[in-house]
Amino acid sequence: MPGSRAQTILPRAASRTPTMDTRIQAADEAALLQASRLLHADQLVAFPTETVYGLGGNALSTRAIDRIYAAKGRPRFNPLIVHIPEVAAALDLVTDWPDAAVQLAQRFWPGPLTLVLRRAPSVPDAVSAGRPTLALRVPHHPVALRLLAACGLPLAAPSANRSQGISPTRAEHVAASLRAADVPLILDGGPCQHGIESTVLDLTSSPPRLLRPGAIPLLLLRQTLAERGLAVAAPPPVSDDAPLAINESDPASPGQQRRHYAPRTPLTLLPSFDEDALLALPAPRGLLGHLDVPALSAHCAVVERLPDDAPGYAADLYAALHRLDDVTPRLASIAVLPLPYGRAQTDDLWQAIRDRLLRAAAPPT
Repeated sequence: MPGSRAQTILPRAASRTPTMDTRIQAADEAALLQASRLLHADQLVAFPTETVYGLGGNALSTRAIDRIYAAKGRPRFNPLIVHIPEVAAALDLVTDWPDAAVQLAQRFWPGPLTLVLRRAPSVPDAVSAGRPTLALRVPHHPVALRLLAACGLPLAAPSANRSQGISPTRAEHVAASLRAADVPLILDGGPCQHGIESTVLDLTSSPPRLLRPGAIPLLLLRQTLAERGLAVAAPPPVSDDAPLAINESDPASPGQQRRHYAPRTPLTLLPSFDEDALLALPAPRGLLGHLDVPALSAHCAVVERLPDDAPGYAADLYAALHRLDDVTPRLASIAVLPLPYGRAQTDDLWQAIRDRLLRAAAPPT
């Protein structure tokens, strides 16, 4: 039922070994002071937002930006999102602040909405992968806001994980993905509220253009933009030979690569609840979905059942993929049940979830 909690069903043969990492620190005043010192020295700090954990570095320092790309193994053509504490901080980083930005920021900041605007000359080219634009947002998480206040810097902060991998929604996900040599401090703020990345909206085009679906419903964006309208990009391709909806080598926003958010274990979206489709996948299998389907569960070593409401499903999606990826012995495949019938096309958040799953299922490049 809506609001229900995710369930993990593990057979006795499967186990996970918890890991402890001394880099993970509660976000108290001492840890925030340490984080601020690291950031001013162009080091990196991982911190929680309401969407996913970010890998933060000084957005005005080319050295720090270089470290972000290197730590993640991120392609240099993929721009970063800059986090700021309030609207006033945005005005120093962009060349204009249009009426649409005023309206959207008033309604959705702080929150999981990223706005793409014209970049000011004072901002390094590297943060936007050489593009003349800049992606900005004010996060709605107390630890993120306290960190921004403590350091007094705009923070470039993509998701705190290796490029193309599953985004982290807990501090331990960051520790498992990124080396201590690259990320000396991880601020622990508990599980992320939304569990998927921010909605990204390009305000340099007319009408404004949705670059990435996320936690902000499109209906609310359309209501706010009113007569300006909203252009929506096509969904990502499902197969290798399908045409790309964007230029993957010159993305205007993060999250536009064909393969992204992907576990190490091959992931497949089942086209139906048919048993044959599942049995075509190699065993041992993991199963991820919002329903209890005994005919399919019987053929799987591990079952992750997520809530059947979109907010609940999104909040635990990445964590469930991490759990499936970490099962011992390793799974050979992960199958995902079809999303709730009909709602994937009509519910904005289900569309964002579908976007993440399609990219996670894309073959490696």
